[in-house]
Amino acid sequence: MNFKLGDFVRFVDEKREGYITRIIDALTLGVTDTDGFEIPVAISNLTHVHGHSSGAVVRGNDQQQPVIATAEFKDTGIFLAVAEDHKASAVVHFTLINRTSYQLLLSLTTDKKGAYRGEFASTIQPQTTQQIYSANLADIEIWPEFIFQILCFTTTNLKPKSPLAIIKKFKSKDFNGAKKEVKEINKYAWLLQLDEPVPLIDAQKLKESFFRGSEVKQEVKIPGNEIDLHIEKLRDDHQFLAESEIINIQLAHFQQMLDAAIVHQLPSIIFIHGVGNGTLRHHIHKIISKHPQVKTFMDARKEKFGFGATEVIFKNS
Repeated sequence: MNFKLGDFVRFVDEKREGYITRIIDALTLGVTDTDGFEIPVAISNLTHVHGHSSGAVVRGNDQQQPVIATAEFKDTGIFLAVAEDHKASAVVHFTLINRTSYQLLLSLTTDKKGAYRGEFASTIQPQTTQQIYSANLADIEIWPEFIFQILCFTTTNLKPKSPLAIIKKFKSKDFNGAKKEVKEINKYAWLLQLDEPVPLIDAQKLKESFFRGSEVKQEVKIPGNEIDLHIEKLRDDHQFLAESEIINIQLAHFQQMLDAAIVHQLPSIIFIHGVGNGTLRHHIHKIISKHPQVKTFMDARKEKFGFGATEVIFKNS
C-alpha cells in the first residue's frame, strides 16, 4: 500500500489512528497519534482511513486548480509556497504557484548527499497551482537539496525565455519570517519566488562608492543591565534549530552585548544563561576569564537565578 506524508491512517492491530509525519525507511513510518506522540510503525500494520484526503504529493498530470485569469501577459511570478498540513502540523507541503501567463514544464529532483531522486514532473498551466512535495519540518537540517528545472512556454509572439535552473538548500532561517496569506491555496504559508529578477547594478552609484570613505560609523545602542540569552528570547524559530546553531546564536548575542557594554563604559552587566547542561555558561566564563576589559565575574542574584546568571564587572568601574 502506498503511504505519503500527511495521510490519515489506522493501526491494524489496535484501536489507534494518526497522521503520517515521517518516513523512517522503506518498511517503517512515523505516525503522530491524537495525543501528539510520534510512533514508529511498520507499514504492514497500517491502513488508510477512507474519506480522509492525504494532502500528499501527486505525481504526473493532475487536475490544476484554476484561479482568475488576467488579460495582460505576466512575465514573472513563479512562487513556491511552503504551508503546514491543516491536520498534521509537523508536515509541510510545497506548492508551486504559477502566477505568470506561461505554461510551465517543471521538474523537481532532490539531491541527498549525492543520491538523486526525481520527485515531480508535469505541466503547470498559467494562473494555476500544483502541490509538488511534502516533508517533515522538524527534519529540516537533513532535508535534501532541491533542484528545480523550469521551461516557460507560450504561443504568444514573444522571444523565448531562458530556462530556469534553481538549486535550493533550505535552512531554518528561511522560515524566520512571518507567513503570508496565499489566496491560491487558501492558507498562510512561507513564500519564495523562484524567478525573482536579478537586481540591476547602478554603475554610477558603484563608481561613487569607491570615492566614499570606507569607514562608516555604526551606532552602538546601550544594552540593558540584564541580558537574557535564552534562545526563545532571541529567535522565534528556535524549535527548528539544531543544538549547535542555538549555542552559536546565543554566544554571538552575548559577544555583541558584551562589546556594547564596554563601548558605553558600563560598570557591570548581567547575562542570564540558564542552568541547562552548563555548556553556554562554560563558554561565557571561558571568554570573560581571558577578556582584558573584565575585572571579575560572579554568579548573579542567586536568590533569583541560582547558577543561571553571571555578572561581569569591568575594569573601568
